[in-house]
Amino acid sequence: MTSIELGMPAVRERRVPTRDGRRFLVRTFGCQMNEHDSERIGGLFEEDGMVPATGVDDADVILINTCCVRENADNRLYGNLGQLKAIKDIRPDMRILVAGCLAQKDKEIVRAKAPWVDVVFGTHNLHRVLTLLDHAEEWGPVTEIWDETGSIDDIPSGLPTRRESDHSAWVTITIGCDNACTFCIVPIVRGREISRRTGDILREVRELAADGVVEVTLLGQNVNSYGRDLAVDGRRRPLFADMLRRTGEIEGIERIRFTSPHPKDIKEDVAIAMAETAAVCEQLHLPLQSGSARILRAMQRGYTPERFLDKLRMAESIVPGLATSTDVIVGFPGESDEDFQGTLDVIAAARFDSAFMFIYSPRPGTRAADMAGHVDPDVAGERFERLVDLQRTITLEKNGTLIGTTVSVLVEGPSRKDPSVITARTRTNKVVHVPGIWAPGTFFEARIEQAAPSHLMGSAVS
Repeated sequence: MTSIELGMPAVRERRVPTRDGRRFLVRTFGCQMNEHDSERIGGLFEEDGMVPATGVDDADVILINTCCVRENADNRLYGNLGQLKAIKDIRPDMRILVAGCLAQKDKEIVRAKAPWVDVVFGTHNLHRVLTLLDHAEEWGPVTEIWDETGSIDDIPSGLPTRRESDHSAWVTITIGCDNACTFCIVPIVRGREISRRTGDILREVRELAADGVVEVTLLGQNVNSYGRDLAVDGRRRPLFADMLRRTGEIEGIERIRFTSPHPKDIKEDVAIAMAETAAVCEQLHLPLQSGSARILRAMQRGYTPERFLDKLRMAESIVPGLATSTDVIVGFPGESDEDFQGTLDVIAAARFDSAFMFIYSPRPGTRAADMAGHVDPDVAGERFERLVDLQRTITLEKNGTLIGTTVSVLVEGPSRKDPSVITARTRTNKVVHVPGIWAPGTFFEARIEQAAPSHLMGSAVS
């Protein structure tokens, strides 16, 4: 079979639903951006008359939305596609689609390794999924990858969304990234940074509130730089602090989160807006990546360990009760024992509430992939375990300080391990398990009774 590559249309096509009753399944590998893109793809599928499948066995259309930030995402994709081939051999009318960052980066590789895939498309044309599926069903496999978005008008702001939660929602405020971190492939697969219009964002949040949403998370690769490409009152200026305040004015929105800011860009105006806007949660995710000044220069992060800690202390001094989290990469090319000790020192000084920690994996196309001095996997693994142990100790100590306190929690749903216990979340993004049954989206006060590194246990306060 031959894969046809399609060009870029000027606008999203309007169409009449054609797949009433067919079942779809969306699998997502990756970050919150991927998850939100999958929600919008699911919304388009439902708009076309399809209904969710219960699993692979009863799905007529299967879409895998991919990530390429780490190597294991590649392995997951091709492992899943291999399993789906056996099913497609039996059910040739089943359609398989691959979308997202890995498709954007490796369209030829996806086609070569999995020629049974019907549609391959990238990060900038998810709104075209139904048209591409139409084409595949009529003409055969199709590939459509756009290299970059051209302008603000290319952001698909008005797509339907199939949310996994009735009370919580993602809201994209920027796409792409203008930073040049040497380890990161996001600028290659997501393109340059473009901000959505403020009015479009606020309109979306108002519609979500009217639909019962009480919590929104503002999404961007670097939310701090929101608005720098928008002209406001005839001039250009940072607007993220304004966005927090204006979102906080929308009736019905009780909690506002955001991810992720860049340490080099976060300033006092954002921390002040967080402190003064009641709906903005006392939570800040600030990616460190390394505690070594030398490695940070090699990563091209734009700050030193000292400057990072200054930014963190600034935010903590302005926002009462602030909880913090971070990202850390272990084993970046050239990382020495001394460099890694610097990371341990910063983690110990920062005392984050939690951290997402990763062993470096080279991504083809990034500058770091071609750097000398790649760290031996066994050495990187040993360092990783030491870092995890340190952060686990800090997290448990910080969680332990909450025992005996009363906190406001928002119910997410029943615990996966015990349906007689609900899983809820504090404003500081800590998971709390509470015996009892409450509907998702319910707020109540909980008294914390036990602490673990990954969660808290509590009881409802009557």
